[in-house]
Amino acid sequence: MIIQRVVLNSRPGKNGVPVAENFRLEQSTIADTVQAGQVRVKTLYLSVDPYMSCTITEIMWLEELWVEMEVKVEEPDRRCRMNEDTGSDYLQPWQLSEVADGGGIGVVEESKHDNLAKGDFVTSFTWPWQTVAILDGSLLQKLVPQLVNGRLSYFLGAAGITGLTALLGIREKGHVTAGANQTMVVSGAAGACGSLAGQIGRLEGCSRVVGIAGTDEKCSILVQEMGFDAAINYKKEDVAKQLRELCPGGVDVYFDNVGGDISDTVISQMNQNSHIILCGQISQYNKDVPYPPPLPPDIEKIQKERNITRERFLVLNYMDKQEASVLQLCQWIQEGKLKVRETVVEGLANIGAAFQSMMNGGNIGKQIVSVSK
Repeated sequence: MIIQRVVLNSRPGKNGVPVAENFRLEQSTIADTVQAGQVRVKTLYLSVDPYMSCTITEIMWLEELWVEMEVKVEEPDRRCRMNEDTGSDYLQPWQLSEVADGGGIGVVEESKHDNLAKGDFVTSFTWPWQTVAILDGSLLQKLVPQLVNGRLSYFLGAAGITGLTALLGIREKGHVTAGANQTMVVSGAAGACGSLAGQIGRLEGCSRVVGIAGTDEKCSILVQEMGFDAAINYKKEDVAKQLRELCPGGVDVYFDNVGGDISDTVISQMNQNSHIILCGQISQYNKDVPYPPPLPPDIEKIQKERNITRERFLVLNYMDKQEASVLQLCQWIQEGKLKVRETVVEGLANIGAAFQSMMNGGNIGKQIVSVSK
């Protein structure tokens, strides 16, 4: 059977910035027959995520591995699936001229697996970037579309590991208490995780939620659609000044998606005994630095003097809470309490461009590639 697939065409290098040309679309073939235990699936949706460029031990950028990993990661190594040296024994690099993979969803076209039938919707964290694939049925998870009102792609984001990261991060590291009049700030607030985190912070009890994003459009969506109290365009506004005006009582919970100067500014306005949920450091992804990146001395002094917690968050450590948390996310989605935004690019041929755009902040919410209908 003739198919199309996307392979790694070149590597960006240790400190390089990924571009669309790092990937190549080509024609290939797969077997015409399905063996015992296998299924043939048509790819519907693929996910592109920052971890594919340069990952860290924090789970948001390990979306394809949480099922397979059985041990806690102790060292904060940086990793890059696009480069040969991933910095990890368990995270394998993509090979040149070989098909890339990531989170994906598809429909079963033919099955020789006892628990899967034609027409079933399934997902995997190592889905090959190709139009049709033959996969081991035991490595696939069957999906229930009704849980997300039929929006299957949500299982790659809001009802998947991205939503789990936001919810469990807030519950386990945010120390949010209903009625405590807490203020939360979210950086990277219009991204896949940040857009959920702000809403979940409100649902969990924060009295005020302020987002930081990079365009007026994103800031408008955060306030008008997602219920943030306010949003700051860091490219046009004085973040420190705006934070003082919008968070007059200081910051109690900071959901940190970006690191760098923005985070230093937020930390400087955090209250005594406040909490940083260390989700990602995308501003540092293309730099050869440890994770989490060390704070500047003056900011580190503030952190210590104010007893601000700043710990790595690995959702893998809370898998005993996975099922209940996913059901909570799906309930909020069904009730309309959790608004979901996606940036959808059509066609497998455009996955490289989608990846580059996502790394440059071109997405609002989850970046999805629609491969077929």
